[in-house]
This record gives sequence, C-alpha cells and structure tokens, in this order.
Amino acid sequence: MKSIIIFLFVLIIFPSAFGQTPWPITQWEASSPSSLGLNRDSLTSLGKALASGKYGHIDGLLVIRHGKVGYEQSYRHDYAEIYKKDVAKKSVLNSSDPGGPYNYFNPWWHPYYHETNLHTLQSVTKTVTSVIIGLAIARHEFPDLDTPVLHFFDTATIKNIDDRKRRMTVRHLLTMTAGLNWNEERLPYADPNNDGSIMEASYDWVKYVLDKPMAEEPGKVFNYNGGATQTLAHIFRVATGKDLEEYGAKYLFNPLGIRRYYWKRAPSGLADAQGGLYLEQKDLAKIFYLYLKAGKWQDKQLISADYVRKSVTPFVRISPTAAYGYQWWLSSYGKKSVEMAWRGSGFGGQLPILFPQYDLVVVLTAWNILPNTPQPNTAFLMDKILRSVNAYNKPNRHKP
Repeated sequence: MKSIIIFLFVLIIFPSAFGQTPWPITQWEASSPSSLGLNRDSLTSLGKALASGKYGHIDGLLVIRHGKVGYEQSYRHDYAEIYKKDVAKKSVLNSSDPGGPYNYFNPWWHPYYHETNLHTLQSVTKTVTSVIIGLAIARHEFPDLDTPVLHFFDTATIKNIDDRKRRMTVRHLLTMTAGLNWNEERLPYADPNNDGSIMEASYDWVKYVLDKPMAEEPGKVFNYNGGATQTLAHIFRVATGKDLEEYGAKYLFNPLGIRRYYWKRAPSGLADAQGGLYLEQKDLAKIFYLYLKAGKWQDKQLISADYVRKSVTPFVRISPTAAYGYQWWLSSYGKKSVEMAWRGSGFGGQLPILFPQYDLVVVLTAWNILPNTPQPNTAFLMDKILRSVNAYNKPNRHKP
C-alpha cells in the first residue's frame, strides 16, 4: 500500500516524471520562452526592472520550465567598490578576521567565491542540508527523525537541560520548532543581539546553540534558528560517521553532475550547514529539479518520494500564506491561495523557488546585506514569474 501511495504522489504532483524527461547531467538545454509557455516580454520586463537598481544588487535570474532554460540573465557589480567602507570596519557582519570567509563585505568571499561564478547560497544551504539528510535516510544511514537530540551529545557538557530540552528531537531541528530561546529572524544580522551572528562569532557553534535555555515546548512554535540546522551537521557526522559535505559531494553532487562547489567551515571544523555552501545558479537549480521529480534522477531514486512529500508538507504554519517543512519554505499563491511553491531563502537575497504545478524552477541571486536596503521580496518575484506563464489562468490543478 505504501508503494502505491508513493507512486500516486509522484504521478499526480509530477506529471512529467513519467514522460520524456530532460536530465541536465552536463548542462541545461535552452529553449525559447514561447516554446515553454513563457511570455518573453514579461520576462524581459522583469529583467530590466532587476537591472535598474530599484531592487538593490541583483546578481542573476534563471527561469527553467519543462526541464529547459527559458530565461537567464546575470548582472555584475563591483562589490569591492560598493562595500569598500565596510570591508575593514569591525562590525557584526565582520566580527573576526577581515580577510576571512565570515566577513560579509569581503569581495574575495562574498557574494562570489574567489572571483568565480560560485555564488553564496547563505541559508539556502539549510534546504540543501535537508536534501542530504533525505539521501542518508534513503540509504538507511540516518536515524529516525523522532530521536531525541541529546542522544547525540554528552549531556554533562550541556547547560540548561530540562524536560523540554530532553524532548527536543531531530524533527524539531528540521522544522525550526526546537523550542530554544533564540532571537534571529526578528533582528537584522547586523544587530549585535542576533543569535545567528553571535553564534558565528563564537568558536563552537553547536555548543552555543545547545547551551541556550528553552523557551517553548518543542514542536509547537516556529522560531527561525540557524543554530538548529548547524546542530544537524553534528548529528549527521555522529550518525553516519561522515562529514555532511563529504556525503553530499558523493551522493548528491556527483549523481547530479555538480562538479564545482565550495562549502565553508565553522571555526571548529564542522561544515557550515546553516549558510556555507556556494554553487552556480544552474547547479542549485538541479537540486530543486530533483525535488520536482520526487527525488528521482534519471533512472535512480536518490531520495524517497515519501521524504520529498514530507519535506514540502507544512509542518508548522507561519502565516495564512506561509508555512515551513523540513528546511523548506512553503508559500501559497493563486487566486484562492491553494497552490504551494517550495523555496529556499538566503541572507542577501538568495531566492530559489519551485512551482510544482507549473513544472517551473526559478533561481534569483543577489547581495543586499545592509539593513533597509531594497530587494525583491518573495511575493513580488512569484507574481512576476507566474504572470509570464501563458497558461497561468488554466494551471494543472491536480492535488495529492
């Protein structure tokens, strides 16, 4: 029965999965917007708006439909000049080594890695971390998600342990419902009281996270927490015996034909699971395309369709139009807000979006890191992209 349910999920949500599927092993095939049901004029208008500066420093826009590139545009900026006043100034966004990877004004590290086209993903790394966990679950090398977090630690070294912290599970870390007293989303990262920034300025990020007192019962309240994702990197290493980056390179990047990437490390040596990955736009699109195909790549099921489904099923509601799954943001759209886009979200304006009902993957990259700088929000980009779909008024309304 379970296999039948999975089959129906894939068939209904991903109708093209059983047709002729383009697999971008070496590169994405390009096609005209009109042949993919996209409006060229609408995309060109969007591209011009992004280039105008009205939405800050946009680095690139990529639109893929039916497995082919329908629109691609890059916008180059002189970040050494843009942030020259901040690069050597001590601040929360440059808290330790001015020449190091956690100086967000340093053009050697941000937004591109060493002047290549590898772009920082920031918190979209969290979504990729979830994908790698899904791979390990499919390979029977990762524990049950309801395993208590403290199972993977020496509790004698952890502060503020109470019954709520003992009930905190791996699933709670995945869904940002850990219950820890954590202040990140409500403050800009330039604020010295932001727990995410304080964590990055410390040596042992995971210890900083787990030593925090509890504020809520786990599983009840959404509270965005990059430290929760970083704790998953430690759990991954303990559970699998392998580093998150090593595992991802072997079982995710290699099958998808992703040959070039960079992954930053926390000071303690652990892979930065909450914000350290750099990829080319088209390679990030491959990972989202894998989810569009319910975890299948070519003839191999890399991640179970069940894990994909659970990843993008709302675990906790954030607002009437937004929810969160397993490190995936879920945004409603449409006239009745019944369709759900699956997306990542990264500091500075990293915004990959998957529209499963439209067989559509969009990747926007940017670098707007100072408080109150303009940037396109999710609703704006979703609206503009969907207006370019010629069949927007008659979408595939199939539901699971």
